Amino acid sequence: MNKWLRRLWKTVVIGLAAILVLLGSGAIFEQVSVRRDLKSYTPSGKLYKVDGKNMHLFSGGQGDVTVVFASGWGTANPYVDFSPLYEKLTPHVKFAVYDRFGYGYSDTTDKKRDIDTITNEIHEVLQLSGQKPPYLFVGHSLGSLETLRFAQKYPGEVKGIVMLDSGSPEYYYNDADPVSDGLMKKLLIKSGVIRLLFQSDSVVASSRSIRNDLKFVPEELKGIDLTASLLKLENANIADELQQFKVNAKVVLDNKKPFPFPITILTSDYLGVTNEVWNKYEAEFTSWSLQGKQLVVVDTEHYIHQYRPDLVADEILALAKK
Repeated sequence: MNKWLRRLWKTVVIGLAAILVLLGSGAIFEQVSVRRDLKSYTPSGKLYKVDGKNMHLFSGGQGDVTVVFASGWGTANPYVDFSPLYEKLTPHVKFAVYDRFGYGYSDTTDKKRDIDTITNEIHEVLQLSGQKPPYLFVGHSLGSLETLRFAQKYPGEVKGIVMLDSGSPEYYYNDADPVSDGLMKKLLIKSGVIRLLFQSDSVVASSRSIRNDLKFVPEELKGIDLTASLLKLENANIADELQQFKVNAKVVLDNKKPFPFPITILTSDYLGVTNEVWNKYEAEFTSWSLQGKQLVVVDTEHYIHQYRPDLVADEILALAKK
């Protein structure tokens, strides 16, 4: 019996040692890879000091109206994400794509991701970068909350909003629950397992499937997107945004008053898969404006602008002309 226990204990010790060696090797691999990626991951736009941290904003185009893009939660590189829209917008309007802290080329910050802090940071980076209102905001997914809150706090600076399959504050507060990715995901990232998985073309393709395989994104920008995904996959700011969204939605709801400017709600049909709860809230989302309009965009997924950039650009320009 004692001999059997000794063999079992020896096997356990060897197994644990092997696991520790693998985890240690993976952690070193991850750290070396991050340092290498950071050398080539250079800003597409410019960095501005906001509360002592670097906040990134990319701008372009020409015209009297500035379109401001607010990315959805977890979109690692907003500059790449909205790139299918730039060519059609450039001759007609100016545009600005900001990276919230924790995203894109921006630093991470120690400040909590409450909606008023986020909105104040957006306002400051727009001012520092020389953008001029009136702004036409385009918000994707969870980006709806900061676009609405910005309009509440700075009503004279917004002339319209286009929502890209964005949840309403009512939806986020009443029917969506904050979730946690948990310790396991963090361990997989820190140990290099996620990075190893992304060496597989099939894993990369699967990660892009919800974004129409980035069909309208140039190959060079696809590489930037992959690097950004690995660098920004898990950080405190992105995690805190997810935990805060219900509280943030309540703040926006508590200050609800229909806006005088137009809001266009573009809703995905999720490739024909019906979600009655989501569709109900999307139809009611128009109540946030005295000039509300909803359009269901067929044959699209959540990232509507990756499926129908032509239609999205047309809707943006239609509001810009009003």
